[in-house]
Amino acid sequence: MKSNITWDQYFMGVAKLSSLRSKDPNTKVGACIVNSDNRIVGVGYNGLPFGCDDDEFPWTRQGDNEAETKYPYVVHAELNAILNSIQSLKGCRLYVSLFPCNECAKAIIQSGISEIVYADDKYIGTPGNIASKRMLDSAKIKYRVMTDVDVTLQNVK
Repeated sequence: MKSNITWDQYFMGVAKLSSLRSKDPNTKVGACIVNSDNRIVGVGYNGLPFGCDDDEFPWTRQGDNEAETKYPYVVHAELNAILNSIQSLKGCRLYVSLFPCNECAKAIIQSGISEIVYADDKYIGTPGNIASKRMLDSAKIKYRVMTDVDVTLQNVK
């Protein structure tokens, strides 16, 4: 008999499933916030703000200037999950498919989230990653990597 998945596996699966909603052709990130009772209180993925048409804004990484790239427009998964939350986030855990950038780290700290569980640290060692970890360490927010979740949805097109 196969055993049930763990709470960590379940919530990281929800984060990874949420990432599939992203229209970003290069980087799909999902986030899931959970309270101390293991109840989901916020979910998000990287995308444009409400009311902004996905087809009217760039999704490219490079352009003649920053305004021609996705970077000034996209709301990251972590911030979307925080903004979509249905309760105070003090003491909550954040499950996210990619380690948070320094901008998201600030929002995570301000929201009261106490732990981050992430699947990938793709930008390890970059200035933003170093700054993020410095702030999280200073704020005593725990973070840990989780690599044993493989969410594949073969029938999703």
